Amino acid sequence: MASTRRSFLALFLLVVLGSSIATVEEENSEFWRSQARKTLQAALDRKLNTNVAKNILFFLGDGMGLTTLTAARILKGQLENQPGEETVMTMDTFPNVGLAKTYSVDFQVADSAATATAYLCGVKTNLNIVGVNAAGRNGVCRTQKGNEVTSILKWAKDAGKSVGIVTTTRVQHATPAGSYAHSASRTWYSDADMPDSAKTDGCTDISFQLINNTDIDVIIGGGRKYMTPTGTKDPEYPTDYFSNGERKDGRDLIKEWQNLKTGKVAHYVWNKADFDAVDPETTDYLMALFEPGDLRYEEERDPSTDPSIIETTEKAIRILQKNPKGFFLLVEGGRIDQAHHAGRASMALHEAVAFDRAIAKGLELTEEHETLTVVMADHSQPLTFNGFPFRGNSILGKSPLWASDMLPYTTLMYGNGPGHKIVNGARPDIRNVDTKSKDYIQQAAVPVDTTTHSGEDVAVLARGPMAHLFQGVNEQNYIAHAMGYAACVGADLRHCEGQTTPPLVHITLEYNKNGARAVSASAALLGNFLSVLLAITVLM
Repeated sequence: MASTRRSFLALFLLVVLGSSIATVEEENSEFWRSQARKTLQAALDRKLNTNVAKNILFFLGDGMGLTTLTAARILKGQLENQPGEETVMTMDTFPNVGLAKTYSVDFQVADSAATATAYLCGVKTNLNIVGVNAAGRNGVCRTQKGNEVTSILKWAKDAGKSVGIVTTTRVQHATPAGSYAHSASRTWYSDADMPDSAKTDGCTDISFQLINNTDIDVIIGGGRKYMTPTGTKDPEYPTDYFSNGERKDGRDLIKEWQNLKTGKVAHYVWNKADFDAVDPETTDYLMALFEPGDLRYEEERDPSTDPSIIETTEKAIRILQKNPKGFFLLVEGGRIDQAHHAGRASMALHEAVAFDRAIAKGLELTEEHETLTVVMADHSQPLTFNGFPFRGNSILGKSPLWASDMLPYTTLMYGNGPGHKIVNGARPDIRNVDTKSKDYIQQAAVPVDTTTHSGEDVAVLARGPMAHLFQGVNEQNYIAHAMGYAACVGADLRHCEGQTTPPLVHITLEYNKNGARAVSASAALLGNFLSVLLAITVLM
């Protein structure tokens, strides 16, 4: 009881002594009422967009749970010298919002492979398995055969659309792999990562599948070392042994990819200068692998040598959008999750802010009436937002309310992670620690080398054709089916029924009062239900 009284007393003093940063407007009730009326009217004026989606822009923030979204919003505002809480992220402007349940078939808390199979292939599966249904078993090749499931990327390609993947991780990582691969293990990046039994049973590695399963027009990310033979020196880090090629089969998949594109304008690049030189207007295919493994974090990226996720997203869209049938593009902010795993909240939030800016670029380059844009996370992370910080307090700072051990703590902490440290029975004293540093590791309640994921529902945000389908609380595998329905790709083509081209000209003959025969022709316009009535008078 004594500790409870002390906590309430401390909170009372904070409220009394704390200085408010509220503007004069915010202290006026009419400010909030007017704001609410505008929001309400915008909702009342909203019309359903029931067009068939020509394009699908799918943005996946790996590990970007609701706490990460909120914290990133505040950081984005604070980077612009604002308090932060009232900031509007690009994804905040999406009018349709729902929740997705992320559990896998075998675990309450899922990984990125199982979730990717759900939201891309429309089928829930087991942990560590990608592109295979729940009859598959982790690491057991023979259970993979006959249980493969295809993704919306392949459905789009089969429908004649251009397709691409952009990621800040290696292109063989779980999320992008879910769009093209079928693997009983998400870690079979190259043949060197596979057990001999899997090779004997006929399974192939994810890099091999990248260039052989689906004809992907744009591939951007990292992962060079999984594409080249063992010992191949990396072009950027020739003296780094761990950046060398890893393949045991002696295959150079980059050269094989180039050979497969003979007769097309296909570019392979590994540096920003060559990437910038690629002309989207004349390019049919692009493979850009900027690192041996994952790309650099946004906070550690050299803008002169490493393109941002905004730049890679723009290049991909400009290449893909030349197809008159449209495109499907998966853009993954993959290092949000990896920063969280390291307990580095600052890095994770900066990744999320960059991801939001890539979403803005995507909206800028496309038209809402024909492009379905979906933003979601695959799963969450055990990040907490706590401590009664003042309005405008740095989201990476410390709570003014200290703990009962009379030590400060940060606004953002983890339920588990590498930040758990107890020295002589006490938490570290962080009074003189710069918790805003990109290298600061947040304190955690439970000691683990890397954070686990967390199992709460994740947000799904959508705008564009049929975006209203992304509402309510749904199983995560629903997302692929809703996107496929909106774009008329995959098995469910009901949205296109009745929109096939009718007879181009239907002629009826009537006599007018002058005895002349009137010929009415109804010419149907392709792609919608409008018709142009042409009245042609033919003299007899």
